[in-house]
Amino acid sequence: MDLTGASVIVTGGASGIGLGCARLVAERGARPLIVDLQEEKGESIARELGGVFVKADVADDQQVQAAVDAACELGPLRGLVNAAGIGSAARTLDRAGNPMPLGDFEFVLRVNLIGSFNCLRLAASAMAKNDPVDGDGQRGAIVNIASTAAFDGQIGQNAYAASKGGIVSMTLPIARDLVPVGIRVNTVAPGLIDTPIYSSIARDESQIDAVKEGLASNVLFPQRLGTPAELASMVLELLTNDYMNAEVVRVDAGTRLPPK
Repeated sequence: MDLTGASVIVTGGASGIGLGCARLVAERGARPLIVDLQEEKGESIARELGGVFVKADVADDQQVQAAVDAACELGPLRGLVNAAGIGSAARTLDRAGNPMPLGDFEFVLRVNLIGSFNCLRLAASAMAKNDPVDGDGQRGAIVNIASTAAFDGQIGQNAYAASKGGIVSMTLPIARDLVPVGIRVNTVAPGLIDTPIYSSIARDESQIDAVKEGLASNVLFPQRLGTPAELASMVLELLTNDYMNAEVVRVDAGTRLPPK
């Protein structure tokens, strides 16, 4: 599928994985619609890439609908990259035996899983109104970002792993749902990708490199963290390869994470 002149929505596109994806689709001739809560960064990236920024909570139907409408004004909406998400690190019981607050678990699922589905359903509705781009009747493609935590969740990742596991599990049934309107749906499960999230893990800035080195020791080969550009390359392949559908692809250099 040729993205030239089309619009592609990238949620979480102001930083990290989403930013890498937004840059690459723009290089392929698409106009990215950046959805994020980081207004200053989002506006700057959108200007740089010749796209548009819309501030939106991905789990809010009205805000996301406004973003979809804005994308359709840029050009025919042909793609969605669901990259917005949050991490979480909380055990089911703390050291004193107190249960994890239910609201904390629900919040992670709201952003990562419900947010992804909300953006997907609204973008798919708009794509379904497109004219087909080929003889197969293809109208668009969607790529969700899950995580290898969906398969190898570590201690403290109960909410995060559940949210990403939900994205993995809904890939096939949604792909089946969207057959009549010619929209493909795939999911990427990244491993350890070098994004700003590691700044929140380190106690202070001087420890960020040590944190990354420790994580990289779990990677098979090459033994380092991946780059957003390397992950974006797979996302672009899933958007543009017309025979990729209903698939979950790990991009993790063979990583299988230990319990902690």
